[in-house]
Amino acid sequence: MPYTATLPKQRPFGETSRPDAWWIQPLLVFLGFSAFIVYSTWAAFQGLDSAHCYYWYGADESGYTANYISPFYSPDLFGYPSHPGIFGLVPSWWPGWVPYSPAFLIMWIPAGFRFTCYYYRGAYYKAFWLDPVNCTVGEPRKSYLGERYLPLILQNVHRYFFYLAFVFILILAYDAWLGMWFTDDAGVKHFGIAVGTLVLVINVVLLGGYTFGCHSLRHLIGGFLDSQSRVPACAKGFACVSCLNHQHMLWAWLSLFWVGFTDVYIRLCAMGIWHDFRFFTL
Repeated sequence: MPYTATLPKQRPFGETSRPDAWWIQPLLVFLGFSAFIVYSTWAAFQGLDSAHCYYWYGADESGYTANYISPFYSPDLFGYPSHPGIFGLVPSWWPGWVPYSPAFLIMWIPAGFRFTCYYYRGAYYKAFWLDPVNCTVGEPRKSYLGERYLPLILQNVHRYFFYLAFVFILILAYDAWLGMWFTDDAGVKHFGIAVGTLVLVINVVLLGGYTFGCHSLRHLIGGFLDSQSRVPACAKGFACVSCLNHQHMLWAWLSLFWVGFTDVYIRLCAMGIWHDFRFFTL
């Protein structure tokens, strides 16, 4: 007699036999992501005030000029008369009826990289879409189409966002390097270390740990090989990236928090609320 099996009946939304507080993790993820989204959106729109470029800090009461720029605005492609960008002022092709901020030109790249990240997908699917809320907890949906159809098929562009994110790491590393040089009243540059310098360096380290632990980089380096032992260089690179990937969630959260804090630090220094402390200048 043939054996037949039936699937268990789907639980109603929120129903579970779990005795633990399973809802805490998705709630914390929801609050953490929401706080960052709200703040980063607010920070991007602050660039609309062309008279006060608080995304850049250069004043120093001790007679030296610093050079800090918020990661939300770097690279500053087109700026304002008070602080021109790499290619000058607000581009003439920008529609006059559309609000302009230098952050609008570049923030879509790191945002797209994180939004399509394998870790973040699982995190915000649970926290915002409740799909699933948590393991063995009833879901609101009745069917699952996967990421083969719109709009979720767009998540597959993650590998391309990685290439752009890699370039951003190089740009932010250069910003950290510029943050190590202070100009005196005579226009001479001096190497130095200040709190702002450390903030920029830590930001690069954390973002680098998150970016270089990306699943796309693992595949790019050695994941495409059936036998890594045949290409020792790729095998070593794959192992190195895998070490970062094992803590991908930790790197993701630390870098998310610190990139936001970096903007806060530079913004408050530019507003004169905080004062950048310099340890030494050579």
